[in-house]
Amino acid sequence: MNNISLRKLILFIFILLLSVGSVNAQIFHKNPEKQLFGKTLGRKKEPKVKESRTVIRAKRKQEAHERKLNKDYEKSVRRSQKRTIDIQSPEVQKRMKQNKKEYTVRDKEKRKKVKASTKRAGEKYKE
Repeated sequence: MNNISLRKLILFIFILLLSVGSVNAQIFHKNPEKQLFGKTLGRKKEPKVKESRTVIRAKRKQEAHERKLNKDYEKSVRRSQKRTIDIQSPEVQKRMKQNKKEYTVRDKEKRKKVKASTKRAGEKYKE
């Protein structure tokens, strides 16, 4: 009888050790790759560097200067176009204005057509 109880005790301890080993294998980790291989390779965040006030001021000044140049350029183009029309005879001026109107209408229709066709094509490839 002592022999049977000793066998049961050894069997119980053996089963207990096996169950504890399998429980350790099932521990859940959020990222198992990180657990296996350590830190994952990824893009490292670059520290934010705040620019000085003089640099910010210089950039703003440069942007304002560029806006002024663009505005002056557009103004000179309009002035040049107006002068081109003004130096023509009245009949030619009339014809030029009519051509401009026709061009704007054609351009508007073309834009509508392109927009509609690209819209249909975009719908075709939506998932």
